[in-house]
Order: sequence, then structure tokens, then C-alpha cells
Amino acid sequence: MDLSALILADSRFPGGGHVHSGGLEEAVTRKLITHERDLPGFLSGRLRTAGALAAVFAAASAHAAARNVRSGHWRRLDLELDARTPSLAQREASRAQGRGTARAGKAAWPSPVLSRLLEETPRPHHPVIVGALIGVPFDAAMAVAYLAISGPASAAVRLLGLDPFAVNAVVARLSHEVRDVSSRAAEVAGDDPAELPAPGSPALDLFAEAHARHHKEEVRLFAS
Repeated sequence: MDLSALILADSRFPGGGHVHSGGLEEAVTRKLITHERDLPGFLSGRLRTAGALAAVFAAASAHAAARNVRSGHWRRLDLELDARTPSLAQREASRAQGRGTARAGKAAWPSPVLSRLLEETPRPHHPVIVGALIGVPFDAAMAVAYLAISGPASAAVRLLGLDPFAVNAVVARLSHEVRDVSSRAAEVAGDDPAELPAPGSPALDLFAEAHARHHKEEVRLFAS
């Protein structure tokens, strides 16, 4: 993978991802996840739905960056992802991380492509800005697919005090699934944005909406 992809997939990157649990906090609150043995199903399911959607759009964004697309394409790509994200809370979480990543990206990798993207979409979705910064479809897909499971896994350690070695072993065992999701995302990266896949997870959408409501009523560790 390109170094930029590794940096963007690093939890230390100042994009704001550390304050989002990807639905894990709500699942823990509902006692659906209480132990390491509960994580594989949750993480795999998230990877195959929200993670796959993010990977597709990150790959498409990277493909667009490499082609130096015409005016209007970035906004269209961003709106197509909006249309595939029915949960307002999920959309806001994606744009919050996208905004943080854009700020850090402008400092690390300034470019005309990035400037045009931000002119069209000042608050881009996270996968869109990540793909544009990386510029290689498969690498971009891998970065966001990995983040789709590493973020919730890290949240599980913080929320439940789980053994970090055991949790990271769960993530490592998903490596083949991450590569599979990323490969398929890269294969459709050049398609018309309107024709891109739309995998969804109603349960994660409901978790996100519930978390947003509860976050207004009581202190939560994570923003989403």
C-alpha cells in the first residue's frame, strides 16, 4: 500500500475517527456485545455493509482523482453516497470525519485535485476525501475497509475493558474479508456514480439514530 493509505488508516491520524465507534457503543449499551467472542459477527457484518459502501466510494474517489475529473463530479459522487446513507446520524458522522480528514489532508498533501474537491464539497463524506487523498482505488478501499472494523474494535477495548491482544487478533482474522471487500470495490471504481453498489445495514442505521438521541440525553464516550 502507498504510504498515504497507511497514514490515513492509522488511528493516530488527526481526522477525528477516534471519537466514533461505528455503532459499537450502542450495541454495548444494549448488551449485544459483552465479550471478545461477540466481536467477530459484529465486525464482519459491519465490514460487509457500511465498510463495503465506504470502500466502493473511496475507490471511486481515488479513480476520479487519478483521472482529474471534470467540474461537478466530486459533488455528484458525494451526493450519491448521501443517497445511500439513509441515517442522518450516519451522514453527519461521515461528514464530521471527512471535515477533519480534509483539514489534515490539506496540510499533508495539498494538491489542485484536493482544492477542486473542497470547492465543490466543503464538507465531504469521509470515504470521498480519503479516496481523493490516496489516489489508488485498491489502496483507498483497503484503508476505509480497515477503518470500518478497527475503529469499533478499538472502541470495544475502551468501553468493555477487553483484552487488546484478543481484540486485535479478531481484527487480524478478518484480513481476507477486508481484502475481498476492497478488491470488489476497486473493480467497480470507474463506474458511473449512480451505478455504484448500495450495500446497507438497517440495524446499524437504527443504532446510529438511537445513539444520536441518547447522546443528547446523557454523556456518551463516543460521538457515534
